[in-house]
Amino acid sequence: MRDLALQIAGALAIVVAIVHGAIAELRVFPEVHIESRRNQRLFRIVWQASTIDWICIGMLLIAAPALGSETARRWIIAAAVVAYGYAAIGNAVASRGRHIGWCLMGLVVWLSLIGL
Repeated sequence: MRDLALQIAGALAIVVAIVHGAIAELRVFPEVHIESRRNQRLFRIVWQASTIDWICIGMLLIAAPALGSETARRWIIAAAVVAYGYAAIGNAVASRGRHIGWCLMGLVVWLSLIGL
């Protein structure tokens, strides 16, 4: 059950990350008008960095059960809980709880903790 919870958390983490990146490209970036092209590129790169980070964390959550190391498993879960927990809280505060993103990221955190 622990392994399955981690693998589901990892898959969900990857899906949330991909949707996050796609929404940015389709809805956020076309609406953002930053005068400096350099700053506009920086905004896009920083936004999509979290997308890549979340995909990597999802991959680690999926791989954790196969690593055969309880220590590695715990560190991967700790990293996922911090990264997704911070994002979930930030999303909930910024959207005043009206965005599904914080719920999905919170679900990744919850499933990861079940996988301990």
